[in-house]
Amino acid sequence: MNSKAGLGDLMKKAQEMQKKMQEIQKQIAEMEVTGQSGGGLVKITMTGQHYAKRVTLDPSLLTEEKTVIEDLIAAAINDASDKIEKGTRDRMSGLSGFKLPDGFDLPGK
Repeated sequence: MNSKAGLGDLMKKAQEMQKKMQEIQKQIAEMEVTGQSGGGLVKITMTGQHYAKRVTLDPSLLTEEKTVIEDLIAAAINDASDKIEKGTRDRMSGLSGFKLPDGFDLPGK
């Protein structure tokens, strides 16, 4: 095989991979997940960019201690963040053709 043809094929594949990566990044940014805690008493909706869009507290929580509510909010945020990371890993594994392991740090984190 001619080295210019091989380089051309390599460049074409790199451009295709870059285009797929941009599409995946767009999908991740547009993703929305809802994290929960306390059996659904607290719900936090976040975007794929880890921005909180909505916080929902069950009215029954308003009689609880402040620290209990704070802990439930933190747990719901962590649940949403975990879901974002899983969604990101799933999308990235489609690009690479192999599944990224749990806990794998993605670029930009």
